[in-house]
Formats: sequence, C-alpha cells, structure tokens
Amino acid sequence: MIVIQNVGPSSPVRIRRLWKKRILWGVLFGLMVLIYGSHAPLITLTKVDGLVPFNPSSCVVMIELSKLLISVATLVLTGGTSALRAPPPLGRVAPYAIPAVLYAVNNNLVVLMQAYMDPSSYQVLSNLKIASTGLLYSLCLGKRLRPSQWLALGLLMGAGVCHSYSSLDLGDHEKAEAEEGPRLYITAWGLFLVLVYCCISGLAAVYTERVLKSQKLPLSLQNFYLYGFGVAINGLSSFVAGEKSFLEGYSVVVWAIVAGQAANGLLMSVVLKHGSGITRLFVISCSMLVNALLSWAILGLQLTPIFLLPVSMIGLAAYLYYRY
Repeated sequence: MIVIQNVGPSSPVRIRRLWKKRILWGVLFGLMVLIYGSHAPLITLTKVDGLVPFNPSSCVVMIELSKLLISVATLVLTGGTSALRAPPPLGRVAPYAIPAVLYAVNNNLVVLMQAYMDPSSYQVLSNLKIASTGLLYSLCLGKRLRPSQWLALGLLMGAGVCHSYSSLDLGDHEKAEAEEGPRLYITAWGLFLVLVYCCISGLAAVYTERVLKSQKLPLSLQNFYLYGFGVAINGLSSFVAGEKSFLEGYSVVVWAIVAGQAANGLLMSVVLKHGSGITRLFVISCSMLVNALLSWAILGLQLTPIFLLPVSMIGLAAYLYYRY
C-alpha cells in the first residue's frame, strides 16, 4: 500500500516548513539590522582627531569588490562557472549596470548635499526615500498597497524624523548655537538635491528588485553581474577623486566595516530576489534604533525618553504592514 503523507494546509509538515521559513527570514532580518545599525558607530570609532582617516570612495570599492569575490566563490562552489565560459548576451547583462550607476550617483549626491544643508536637515529629509520607494514599488512593480500599509510607511517616515531630531542628546544645543550660529539650514538647491537623492534611492531599490526577479538566473550569477559593474563604476569614481592613497588609514575596524557592508549587500540581494523591497525600509528603520543603542553603549551618547516614540512607531508600522 502506498501511503501519501498529509501535506494539507494544516499538516505538521507544512507547519514546520512555514516556521522554518519564518525563522530563517527572522535571522536574516536581524543580521541586516545589526550590520546596518553598527555602521555609523564603527565609522565614529575609526576617526582620528574628529576626521575619518581613510578614503571613503576606496572603502566603497572594497565593499563592491568583496561582494564580487564572494559571488564568484559561490558560483564555483555551486558549479555555476559554466555560465562564465562564454560572453553572456548584452541584453542580459546591461540591466545590471543601471543600479550601479544610480548608487554611484547617490554616493556623490550625499557629499554634494552637505554644502547646501546641515547634517541634521539631511538626516531628517532623507526619510522621504521611504515615500519614494513605496510609490515606485506600487507603480513600477504593480504592487497595490492597502491603506493600512500606506499608513505603516507613513509611520516609518515619522519614526525616522523623531529619531533624527530627538532620540539622541548630543550635548548642550543652546551653547552650540551661541558659538556656531544656527544649527539647521537648507537652501532651495539643497531641497532639490535631497528630493532627487530620495527618488534615485527608491528607483535603485525597485529597479534592482525588478531585474533580480524578472531574470530566471541563479542569484550568485546575478550578483556577479551587478557587483562587477559596481566595482568598475565606483573604481573609476575613486580614481578620479584621488583624495588619498587607496588603502591609506585602513585599520581592523575599517576592514570590519568592509566585511559587514559586503555581507549586508549580499543579504539584501536575497531579500530583493525572494522577498520585497519594502522589507529593506523596515531594516533601515530598525537599524536606527540599533544605531542609537550602540552609540549609547559604545560611545556614551545619552538617550532621551522620546527614544521610545520611534520604537513604538516602528513596531506599530510592522504590525500594520505585515498583518494578514
């Protein structure tokens, strides 16, 4: 007699698979939040006399190169190197150049915007990329969001603004204002640049998700194409800038930053391939809280009671967006 195992909607096998999938996604989400949240504190630890001792553009190149090498290693281990023996069709590879260009443009916009606004204004206004990503996600990928999900994205934006302004007490603000003048300023050109930055950020994420999902290729091969262009474009940008020698000022902490950001980029490609770009927004929002906690524990910065407000807003946003 042939016994067919019960695999119905409520079968133990199906339930175990569902819980295993949820646990794996939870671990993935937690790792990404931890890496994102530790980025800024680690950069602060590298500073010498208040300045970053290494070339930021070379750090970006090393991150892209690390992701490329890991992608090649994955291809070798999975026996996928046969796809590299002959030049791939241009129509297959060309789409992967666009995200690399978009991210390179945004990296330069971040530097350019500092001349037209103060860092606090940039940090607050950059939360608009949550709205731009949601709109482009809905328009370009045809994903209709429920009203509760739009409300969730609005709560994420609000949490980002609250965190940027009030979650950290960095010192005597009145004294700083008296000595250095107004803390907050932004020009019309700066507002325009930050809007462009947020639109490009959302477009890059949505376009990358579309490319990864539209092509039925192994993720390691897609990453090879994506990060190959990333190394080329960012390497050219670093060569043109040429502010410092390539590996000048690198330390153990800097290499930890490179390793962490490379791992995060690869994990994000898994999210975009098999999940949703909106998950990326929740990762970034939750990482703000980890950033604040690590800054408090490692750097001695003081948290204010308002810190609990963005925590609550992000929790409510997650409930509204992912509830069934």
